[in-house]
Amino acid sequence: MQTYLVGGAVRDRLLGETAAERDWVVVGATPAELEQAGFRRVGRSFPVFLHPETGEEYALARTESKTGPGYHGFEFCTDPDVTLEQDLQRRDLTINAMAETANGELVDPYGGQRDLDTRTLRHVSDAFREDPVRILRVARFAARFHNLGFEIAADTRQLMTEMVAAGEASALVPERVWKETDTALATDAPQVFFQVLRDCGALAVIYPELNALFGVPQPERYHPEIDTGVHTLMCLQQAARLQASPEVRYAVLMHDLGKATTSPDLWPAHPAHEFRSEELARLTSRRIGAPRRYRELAEQVARYHTLCHRAAELRPATLLKLLEGADALRRPERFEDFLLACEADAKGRTGLENNPYPQADLLRRARDAAASVTVADLKLPDLDGEAVGKALREARCEAIAAIN
Repeated sequence: MQTYLVGGAVRDRLLGETAAERDWVVVGATPAELEQAGFRRVGRSFPVFLHPETGEEYALARTESKTGPGYHGFEFCTDPDVTLEQDLQRRDLTINAMAETANGELVDPYGGQRDLDTRTLRHVSDAFREDPVRILRVARFAARFHNLGFEIAADTRQLMTEMVAAGEASALVPERVWKETDTALATDAPQVFFQVLRDCGALAVIYPELNALFGVPQPERYHPEIDTGVHTLMCLQQAARLQASPEVRYAVLMHDLGKATTSPDLWPAHPAHEFRSEELARLTSRRIGAPRRYRELAEQVARYHTLCHRAAELRPATLLKLLEGADALRRPERFEDFLLACEADAKGRTGLENNPYPQADLLRRARDAAASVTVADLKLPDLDGEAVGKALREARCEAIAAIN
């Protein structure tokens, strides 16, 4: 029995980064032998074991054979005679197909160290095409390592395009799409994830609502970049620059979906696109299984982002409606997320990336002014609920008007 550290932990050490977790491969053992040593078996599709002391995952070396479409259609062989090189060959990228012995010796049969040095994301073997999840993983690694200068090898890009053309991307289930998307959103360059998917054709399959934005024009006066899809990725880049949470980044991604449904006769204008964007954000989020907190913020940003941009022009009553629609009075922390998403939208335009966004401070002051007025402060005589609500809104509008 031989044990090797494998995958991301080896890669990250060679890059000088701290690995989030460590995975191990065991060669020359059986499940019974590991269980006798105190390991606890988990996993359904193939044997994975938890170390009795560290809790880290140990997997038996295995080979895979494709038996059907998608990423569920596999048979695994974990016989004791499966070699480490065979196990590494089934992995996605060469930089993830390295191992270390107990003495720290690097085992690198597929050139992972070379590709780390040249900043290249390259598939290990043609077996890559058997698992469509690898399309998402390559896009995610491209986003994660973009700022380190990594690029996808030309033959790997071609292979991903061929997989999409063969229908493999259609086999991806929403749960896996969301998991990879959520992880990619947290990277330093999340826009790269979606650009890579678009380049190989996968975006049109798994995110058709986003793909439809490309080629849709906007008024050059407000959007020098013109193309709505380009603008959306620029906004996502700005959200990362502002160190926004994944929830905010997702809302930014969804905020303009309605522009793809504008009649070309109206281009480059997009009247009432906010309402269509809100509905499409809701439908898209449900389809891919985005968590409720992501979905709610995305719908709010889609519906109210243009009002936020025009905050300085709005009457107090309209400002109050915006605050109520964005749930600013009940959930001030969520309102901060809303404002950050709107700021990323405003800065996601060519030449305007460094412009200030005073609307955010104006709306914070409006929120504080409105929140400072309560029913108890009004000292109203006995009135029905509708009359009390009307009086409260009027008093809050007066408070908002006083901040200017």
